[in-house]
Amino acid sequence: MHCSTSESLLARLKSEQSPDAWHRFVELYTPLIFYWARKTGLQSQDASDLVQEVLALVYQKIPDFNYDQSKSFRGWLRTVTLNKYRELGRKRKLNTFDATPSVWGKVIDPAEAESTWDLDYARILVARSMEMMRSDFAPQTWDALKELMSTGRPPKEVANEFGLSQWTLYSARSSLMARLRDELKGLL
Repeated sequence: MHCSTSESLLARLKSEQSPDAWHRFVELYTPLIFYWARKTGLQSQDASDLVQEVLALVYQKIPDFNYDQSKSFRGWLRTVTLNKYRELGRKRKLNTFDATPSVWGKVIDPAEAESTWDLDYARILVARSMEMMRSDFAPQTWDALKELMSTGRPPKEVANEFGLSQWTLYSARSSLMARLRDELKGLL
């Protein structure tokens, strides 16, 4: 699985005139960074603090960040997150793991192409993007879509359960998938 951050999103982030790009970046990456922080064993408050520290540093550094297609933004963000994790541990004398043999080290090992990091990245970005689209669907249709996509049950069975026509569910799924492809273009 190859995951990358959209060059156009990075370009918009570098522009001080694009608060929408920052909003999109924060909406997409906050849950992911928080998840990684919690996975290391940080308590919720400490994980939230780490997320804020990482986002603040990204905001400071992004104007000087030069995207190189041979390297990954995700790898840079991983390094920023790891360094902030270590810094947070030193500042607060938290019971953090030694970064080399730790759970954190395993999560962010850049040598692992199909790592947990990549899988989490894809899963969380898709889930977050879907949640951002939720209000664009009728509640009953949304619930049926989630059931269909999470269980793999036959569309006809799910449609019947939610009182929808099979074709309504097919159409909604097609619309959702097209929108996800557009929204995540370049991110996955």
